[in-house]
Amino acid sequence: MVRRSTTTRTAVVQVTALAAASALALSACGGGQAPSADAAPVATDRDIELSLVWWGDDDRASRYEEAVALFEEQHPNIDVQTQFQAWDDYWTARSTEAAGQTLPDVFQMDLAYIHQYASNNQLLDLSDQLGVNLNTDDFDQTVLASGSVNDGQYGIPTSTNTLGMMHHDDLLDELGMEPPQEGLTWDEYDAWLREVSAAGADHDPQIYGGTDYTGTLWLFIQWLVQQGKTAFADDGSPAFEKADLVAWAERTQPLRDDGVFFPVERAKQVEPLTGMQVGQAATEMTWDNMMAGYSAGAGSENLDLLPVPTGPDGSAQFWKPSMLLSSSATTQEPDAAAALIDFLVNDPGVGKIFGTSKGVPAVAAQRDAMEVDEGSIDDKIVGYEEHVAELVTEDTPLPVEGYGVVEAEFKRLGEELSYGNITPEEFADQWFRSAESNLGGA
Repeated sequence: MVRRSTTTRTAVVQVTALAAASALALSACGGGQAPSADAAPVATDRDIELSLVWWGDDDRASRYEEAVALFEEQHPNIDVQTQFQAWDDYWTARSTEAAGQTLPDVFQMDLAYIHQYASNNQLLDLSDQLGVNLNTDDFDQTVLASGSVNDGQYGIPTSTNTLGMMHHDDLLDELGMEPPQEGLTWDEYDAWLREVSAAGADHDPQIYGGTDYTGTLWLFIQWLVQQGKTAFADDGSPAFEKADLVAWAERTQPLRDDGVFFPVERAKQVEPLTGMQVGQAATEMTWDNMMAGYSAGAGSENLDLLPVPTGPDGSAQFWKPSMLLSSSATTQEPDAAAALIDFLVNDPGVGKIFGTSKGVPAVAAQRDAMEVDEGSIDDKIVGYEEHVAELVTEDTPLPVEGYGVVEAEFKRLGEELSYGNITPEEFADQWFRSAESNLGGA
């Protein structure tokens, strides 16, 4: 990939909050090693079947299938069975499998869940595979450490990303509206949403300024960071007050009351697509790597990215590994599973296939293999991360044990808030009850 400078990429991968954990990864991994000549690699004298599962949409599925075909060409004795689900269904299925000790051989993992699964001995410790079937030489150690729990390596990061505001310029052009400007405060962004929704009220189908972002826990954490506050204490309990969560929910209540957001009823109907992907929401805030899937769903490359709205001291954004790959503790094929993970995170051909659709690749070989055409979605994502690097001033707020459960509850309560079934105060009360029961400090 030609257009990204080494200096900028170095800035991108400095997920500084993980620095303290990097010593863990170094001790567990020996710093990462290439497979040695006298190691015992995956067996090639017998047929092996592996399961590979991920969350995502049809666009991600087609990329995975292409990558798996390449892997099977290089490992003709390994047959990879694939499956994918939308985010919510994915974790429901994994929870059921974890209870029955039937997790897939290889599956996508998220920071929200890695502590939970690793602490319950449900993930394979990949430490023994490093230097044998799995090469981590080219990883930044702070990024690699995001997959380390209690001295073990339970996940391998595939890529990095940061939050952003996507805007669909085809929709805005239809309404004669300009995209939001970089540097808007949250209140100014909300005012812009009102203008777009008013302009799109008579459009068929109706176009809204954006989707209700209140029920996204990561966006609340981003807002908290901008207020100079911390999401979680060392013991895993919330480090913010209930009043902070009430304030977050109350500030968007007028937009819900006035029908400014893309309606929750419609949002549930179009899942797993989003309001932007069905041509009815002009902006959405999410991780930058999601732009490839959004573009594919919307059938347009006329999408672009801006930093999130600003707080008292600017955007105060942070980097986050977009996802990791893990293996089941009960896999019958640990060597082959590690070899598949190695291929998916290191092979240049895989980098070419996925581009930035899972985030900017974590290793140089895959970044360099990306074919980035000027003006393409990949070009926009890479350009966005280059641009936003100076706005990434904060440490990554690392999720604590139980985060995945309270994140799901945050989303559910956000939907109840959108339906009008609960008030901002009830939103905060119910979420804190969930946090008391499920977080690491409970």
